[in-house]
Amino acid sequence: MDYCFLKFNLFLVIDNIEEMAKSFRHNEPRTPARLLTNPEYEIPWRPVVWSKPTRDSMLRELKTFELKTSEVRSLKILLHGPIGAGKSSFINSVSTTLQGRINVVALADNIADTSFTTKLKIHRLKTEEPGRFYPFVFTDIMGLEERYNKGVHTDDVLSVLRGEVKNGYFFNPHCPVAEGNPHFKDDPSFKDKVHCLVSVLPANIISLTSEEVMKKMRCVHKMANDLGIPEVIIMSKVDLACPLVANNPRKIYTSKKIKDKLEECSNRSGVPLHCIFPVKNYSEETETDLDKDILILKAMTHIIRSASYYVEHQDYLH
Repeated sequence: MDYCFLKFNLFLVIDNIEEMAKSFRHNEPRTPARLLTNPEYEIPWRPVVWSKPTRDSMLRELKTFELKTSEVRSLKILLHGPIGAGKSSFINSVSTTLQGRINVVALADNIADTSFTTKLKIHRLKTEEPGRFYPFVFTDIMGLEERYNKGVHTDDVLSVLRGEVKNGYFFNPHCPVAEGNPHFKDDPSFKDKVHCLVSVLPANIISLTSEEVMKKMRCVHKMANDLGIPEVIIMSKVDLACPLVANNPRKIYTSKKIKDKLEECSNRSGVPLHCIFPVKNYSEETETDLDKDILILKAMTHIIRSASYYVEHQDYLH
């Protein structure tokens, strides 16, 4: 009883801080946090069937996925976002869902106040067949930070999008990669380029994310858009943003709080709502969970469909 009371009050405190952040950002008088007498919609704002057949259907789509182009053999998915947003954890969560057991392929750090990832690392995910990998890879890079000389430089992100940066490159916030660097690729082909940009934003602190970081994210969004690269946002840490979802992940699409967070995420990033997916990454679990799998797979199937359409369309144009 005491724990529930403390937990409820913690969420109210977070609500108050978020309202203050919004008011400060928009120069408006502060309004107190809402006391949600009815925190749920009667009808889910996104339809989903929480069942094993639903999970298995999406798993089957990913496990049997094949590219229909001769030049590109693996879709390249770039993850970026603020430090501690859950980029590496999302890679691990996708691998866990595909493997059916807790799996760690990308090291993550939940307590660092600077980016744990300091170099470009490409992660391939193993299939159930020995020696074989899925036809998509994740590119993990240094996180964004508030100060101009901290975190990944936006020029480096542009170079990664263009396929100009080789695996293993150590990011230098003061000096972006350039010609002459052994990790710079002079003439990248289409298969070297990024085929889908995945931005990761934590739902619990979207309101508190500095405008400086969001400016960098919008800059990367524009760069990807100019290159024609599709973008998807993973809205992580939904359980820390909403007590309903913390207790029951199936409340995610009836939660007014999560819907509000989704809209705020869209407004601050410039990415449309239908390209934003709320997700609870695997972190402390020792066993897989049906509901978490479904949320991760809904996001991942959209990413793969967007990336494959982009690649096949470019192949048709050329």
